[in-house]
Amino acid sequence: MIPRYSREAMTAIWSPENRYRKWLDIEILACEAMAQKGKIPSGALKNIKEKAAFDVARIEEIEKATKHDVIAFLTSVVEKVGEDGKFIHKGLTSSDILDTSLAVLLKEASDMLIDDMRRLLDVLKNKAMRYKDTLMVGRSHGIHAEPITFGLKMTLWYQEMERNLARMIRAKETISYGKISGAVGTYSFIDPSIEDYVCRKLGLMPAPVSSQIVQRDRHAEYFTTLAIIGSSIDKFSQEIRLLQRTEVREAEEYFAPGQKGSSAMPHKRNPVLSENLSGLARLMRSYAVAALENIPLWHERDISHSSVERVIAPDATVLLDFMLSRFTDLLDTLVVYPERMLANLNMTRGIIFSQMVLLKLVDKGMSREDAYAAVQKNAMKSWQDDEDFKMLLCEDVEVMSCLTAEDIHAAFKLENFLRHIDVVYHRVFG
Repeated sequence: MIPRYSREAMTAIWSPENRYRKWLDIEILACEAMAQKGKIPSGALKNIKEKAAFDVARIEEIEKATKHDVIAFLTSVVEKVGEDGKFIHKGLTSSDILDTSLAVLLKEASDMLIDDMRRLLDVLKNKAMRYKDTLMVGRSHGIHAEPITFGLKMTLWYQEMERNLARMIRAKETISYGKISGAVGTYSFIDPSIEDYVCRKLGLMPAPVSSQIVQRDRHAEYFTTLAIIGSSIDKFSQEIRLLQRTEVREAEEYFAPGQKGSSAMPHKRNPVLSENLSGLARLMRSYAVAALENIPLWHERDISHSSVERVIAPDATVLLDFMLSRFTDLLDTLVVYPERMLANLNMTRGIIFSQMVLLKLVDKGMSREDAYAAVQKNAMKSWQDDEDFKMLLCEDVEVMSCLTAEDIHAAFKLENFLRHIDVVYHRVFG
């Protein structure tokens, strides 16, 4: 079993204590860099590093009057530092602190999401290997198509999550930019080397150019990536919901002892986890839309993006962490019914072999149009009258004028459809 989900780790990233700690780290690093350039006395730096601290309750109290969170924070810190507090925030603007700290917080959240995705990939690979040869019918438009294996379905999901992992790593890189460039990005009262120092110490890159803010196309890319990952989980969850339908019942969510499916109907075993994940994916996509709306701001900056990000940054990362953990657990405990898959595969009396017969007729010299018509005629009769497709073909004079009984028999072999699965597995898993 995989480790159970713990909400505390991700939510702790977005706690006021952690957020203000990042703000203070940035302010102290800026003081360090300025002290190295002789802009702050070394004694003042020592005093700042020893005494600088904050009190969340005090910040909230001050903010009631100032209506400005960064000023309230700075006031709280300066109260503890004393006179040398005048060197804190020297030449900086609020967004230097806010945007740089947001990058650090999103990086921390990204690391957790990347770990979540790697755990999910492990479970998907395990399922792909376990069910590599477990036959089931493939479906297009919800209708029986041709045979696949359940392992191949898991392999498809595995590679999609590999792409999502690559997207997440790129999104982390895209968001890992800070700025300490002043009120409109011109370094009017601060040397660019201060920015280099602070960002390097925080594991960030300095934005090559900024206005008052780091540009929000970076954040839009990040939250769109989260939405794509959430949509993949939605896709996988929807498939489980479809496979769990009573008339299909090829796989279902684990139903624990004592679990109840309905207040009225004691027989119900519902795909509640999958349905929950499909619903949450809608929220994930809405966060991406909000982030895209944050790209166009007035001139060098307005504040319309701020309220949005205060909601979507914690919500989207906490939610995706939950979704990944829930889906990994769901998949790890998924109940699979190979015998039901085989029964459903045989449900349509052999018409899933229609393309193989079509191709054999073409190979024997019949035109594709005539071959298609001959095969479709028998397939429709098999479907409508519930007759055996193979027997109908053997009784069709037009078909048998081109094919032998051995040809028909050879066309109805399941291995015809699966002979290249090893190639797919080698491509995906090496």
